Amino acid sequence: MTDSRPESPPMSESKPLSAELETANDQGSKEGSKARQLLGMKGAATGDRSIWQLRLQLMKPITWIPLIWGVVCGAAASGNYTWTIEHVLIAAACMLLSGPLMTGYTQTLNDFYDREIDAINEPYRPIPSGAISVPQVIAQVLVLLGVSMVLAFGLDLWAGHAFPSVAAIAILGGFLAFIYSAPPLKLKQNGWLGNYALGASYIALPWWAGQALFGELDWQTMVLTLFYSLAGLGIAVVNDFKSVEGDRQLGLKSIPVMFGITTAAWVCVLMIDVFQLGIALYLFSIQQKIYAVILILLVIPQITFQDMYFLRNPLENDVKYQASAQPFLVLGMLVTALAIGHAA
Repeated sequence: MTDSRPESPPMSESKPLSAELETANDQGSKEGSKARQLLGMKGAATGDRSIWQLRLQLMKPITWIPLIWGVVCGAAASGNYTWTIEHVLIAAACMLLSGPLMTGYTQTLNDFYDREIDAINEPYRPIPSGAISVPQVIAQVLVLLGVSMVLAFGLDLWAGHAFPSVAAIAILGGFLAFIYSAPPLKLKQNGWLGNYALGASYIALPWWAGQALFGELDWQTMVLTLFYSLAGLGIAVVNDFKSVEGDRQLGLKSIPVMFGITTAAWVCVLMIDVFQLGIALYLFSIQQKIYAVILILLVIPQITFQDMYFLRNPLENDVKYQASAQPFLVLGMLVTALAIGHAA
């Protein structure tokens, strides 16, 4: 009798499952690296990039999110935002101002002045890798700043402001970005001043813009958000851990360089938690007790992720920690904004 079973292919012709898995993993790693590259995250790819990909990478889209959220919080705190098409479009324009334009300007400017540090810490960045020229970077900085100012004045015209408050906030943000990155002040050389300027730019300024656009920006809210920005200082410190080696070589006094990795990690998490709890106490004092309790409940998972990831290995787990814990911080900002809007 003849065997009717199909012949098995020779071993040399079949692809081992382990090889297929390895190929798939490599492909997934490359795709993930490309995504990180476009978002401006650590661990980017170094392959061919178009000029527009390079410009987007300089603007670090991953950093736009807190600024966009800050506008949402300001609008909520105004107590006057309504879900009409007009308000939605105006809010979107303010988000464009705070996120892609002003933050894109800030990040591009920072990369320009940090090109020597990035050559050590992140040599794949567009400028140190030589993928984009310095004149092209300068042009990008000027265009982003110019469009930002035009849009800010346009928003003031829509709101009917006698004093151009949104434009003034944008000018302040542009000035802070410059002295943060550029000599002779270069605030980022000082871990405390630089990170607080960053925290205020991420929390207070977009909040002020959103609230001024839809309502009245009072001094109490300005003081409260500047206090809240001390929690933002802690978030800013998280970003310093990826640059420890370059900062140390170039004499920048970041928190991790000054205090060491372990102590800096504790400084970071305590700043984040303590000042949020301080905001909760303020909400209790203005009789917004439900919002205060919600804010406290949002701090609890942050503490959990701090223990799980950040305090154990801040150098390796900084991105993982931010992805897991930062959503609770931004939700807490919105809870605070809603409380202020409700109390108004």
